[in-house]
Amino acid sequence: MRVMHVMAGAAEGGAENIMLGSVLALAGAGHEQHVVTRPENGFGTGRFGSAGISVDTASFNHAWPFPTRKVIGKAIEHFKPDVIEYWMGRAGQFAPEANRTRSIAWYGGYYKLTRFRNCDWHVGLTIDLLRHIRKQGVPEDRSTIINTYADLRGVAPADRAALTTPPKVPVALSLARLHQKKGLDTLLEAAVKLPDLHVWIAGEGPLEAELKAHSTRLGVDHRVRFLGWRNDRGALLAACDVVAFPSRYEPFGTVILDAWAAGRPLVAADAVGPAAYVKDGVNGLLVPKNDVNALAAALGRVVYDRALADKLVAGGRASYEAQFTRAAFIRDSEAFYERVRAYAGPFRG
Repeated sequence: MRVMHVMAGAAEGGAENIMLGSVLALAGAGHEQHVVTRPENGFGTGRFGSAGISVDTASFNHAWPFPTRKVIGKAIEHFKPDVIEYWMGRAGQFAPEANRTRSIAWYGGYYKLTRFRNCDWHVGLTIDLLRHIRKQGVPEDRSTIINTYADLRGVAPADRAALTTPPKVPVALSLARLHQKKGLDTLLEAAVKLPDLHVWIAGEGPLEAELKAHSTRLGVDHRVRFLGWRNDRGALLAACDVVAFPSRYEPFGTVILDAWAAGRPLVAADAVGPAAYVKDGVNGLLVPKNDVNALAAALGRVVYDRALADKLVAGGRASYEAQFTRAAFIRDSEAFYERVRAYAGPFRG
């Protein structure tokens, strides 16, 4: 199978990590691939190169789209893909009409169908995203769910001393963009109520200065570490005691899979994505959005009740093994790609 991927996302992010992991998994399964992405994505392009995957870069500038269209057109002409996957709406707007029968739209959020007007096929990351896709008029036989995966077993834990964190204290880890919708202010406020708890926040974003100032006002600076963007989330997960996921808005949240795959108990707010997958008391604890007291109570339960933490870890592992392994991702991707290739026929050009 010859698969071309088009990604116009940021240098780092959750969807960008999903795309990177997907391409590398497919490469490991023996598929030939080519990627078109933005030049800012240095980490991803380096990983692709190491895996023998060819890469072109483009600006994806909608104010002057012609250079990007030319790059994509030439890539299609030279690579001759069986299928072309457009990751998120920004990339989808550059899909050529001539190749729509082999073009796949990937939804990591609630994008409008008009962004993918030249894609005949549609993939949702979650049950609710698939509902959103079909509600806009996409037929059932042209749309599906393909779950992402996480594979974090066997990763050595990060050195707590390097993060100026004592070795024996409980640590809550949040992997999140520093944005209002991620609810990190509620996590800081919950930390006030748990005087032993240390908090690691790994991510970048527009609220960095505001969140740091909030941490200072709350008097928890000595227990909070802002780590910036990290590409070693497996090591951070292995070194923490609980994963905190307090998002106000979240279509899915790969943090759920990260916690399950790494064997760490999860506490999540009931945004639409987590609420669809986290079963309270089974594979995580689910609390109301914006409820500082409930978040603090749930984190405290996990940190101080080893039996509960072990139960949640076991439930998370069962959920992960049922739907979110690398093998399941490859199986489902290959099946969908075969349908697209059979419909589109051999590449002509």
